[in-house]
Amino acid sequence: MKILICPDAASARTAAAQVLKRQIVKKPASVLGLATGRTMEAIYKLLVTEHRESNLDFSSVTTFNLDEYIGLDAANEQSYHYYMQEHLFSKVNVSPNSTHVPNGAASDVDAEAKNYEAAIARAGGIDLQLLGLGQNGHIGFNEPLSSLNCRTRAITLAQTTLEQNAEMFGGNPDSVPSRAITMGTATILESHMALMVVTGPSKAQIAAQMIEGPVTATVPGSALQYHPSCLVILDKDAASALVAREAIDWQMKHDPELMALMDCL
Repeated sequence: MKILICPDAASARTAAAQVLKRQIVKKPASVLGLATGRTMEAIYKLLVTEHRESNLDFSSVTTFNLDEYIGLDAANEQSYHYYMQEHLFSKVNVSPNSTHVPNGAASDVDAEAKNYEAAIARAGGIDLQLLGLGQNGHIGFNEPLSSLNCRTRAITLAQTTLEQNAEMFGGNPDSVPSRAITMGTATILESHMALMVVTGPSKAQIAAQMIEGPVTATVPGSALQYHPSCLVILDKDAASALVAREAIDWQMKHDPELMALMDCL
């Protein structure tokens, strides 16, 4: 696991967008795993700017989103399908046939999850998986106590997740769908590269547990310690609880990948 600590949230998002841009330039037919949330909105805005001003080409890109709420169809403004159309897909030249979000309105969600997992496999797997980190340590919607070997499936969301996501549903946790379809932890770990972005002081403790703590199902994100190519980008606030700063700072000053990213900030 490589760690990049940025001065602020804006520079963390810029670094993440640069990683995604370089992946697309290096491999135009990249398969990208995408995430949602306020941090991701800013990253997608930067990618849209790269597309419009620097001709970043999405025409050969394939995407798979991490998750979707069960019970919400693609036209629902709270769905992640709608979110992706609003913030990225409608603003770049990606083919609609190449974008994939789980169908939360499927009549058989278990079959939908199985088919989604199979579609990822048919695409050759995820080249680069973009991730956030939940307040309770979840990645995708793999909540605490999820098996670290789980695959794409339907899952019941934790109360802390409903509270965290309530803002998008009028501030009422009871209005947030209680179940979702999510890529499994094992599916995420099979990505060729994982890119996690964590910002803000409220994520400091869980980020430290994820990076420095034991690998445990109670902090699903800690499974990324097993990933052979994982980059975690944090702002200064999110990194404030990390203990191994001397080792991290040394890595940032001597690792070519991290040095190149720092030069972009």
